[in-house]
Amino acid sequence: MPVQTRAPQVTHSSLERFNAVSADAAVRSLLTCLNSRDWAHRVSAHRPYPDLPSLLAAADEAAYDLTPQDLAEALASEALPVLPEDTYAAAHTALSAATAAYEARFGHVFVICVDGLSADEALDHVLAAIRSRLTNDPDEERQVTAEELRRLARARLTNALRGAGL
Repeated sequence: MPVQTRAPQVTHSSLERFNAVSADAAVRSLLTCLNSRDWAHRVSAHRPYPDLPSLLAAADEAAYDLTPQDLAEALASEALPVLPEDTYAAAHTALSAATAAYEARFGHVFVICVDGLSADEALDHVLAAIRSRLTNDPDEERQVTAEELRRLARARLTNALRGAGL
């Protein structure tokens, strides 16, 4: 039976380091999780955080308050998840066509959080979601996009703390 390895845990020291860095350093680190200056400043301003759930709650709250300009700023630096190298050419073609249709319809890149999914599951999830979301009206899609950005920021923040990147 294969040995299961656990993902590194967020340590108290990684959170302490994040709490202790300068505001500018914290903002720079946070911008790698979600490229919205307002979001990063809000999350940084509420330090120190006693634990990861408190930090994630503050990140979520700040994400819920993103303005259309904040969303545009964050979306400008987003890209689709990278497909595994052994993905069939047909999948690349299907994804390229779907993303082109999405970008033409909504005027921005398609974003989706695939954190916790295997590469095979992620590809299927992305393709199904983009096709489904193409039927959304622009206001509905703006809400879905904001939620996906919030989920991406949350996952990236957690991963950065696990890897002591913040």
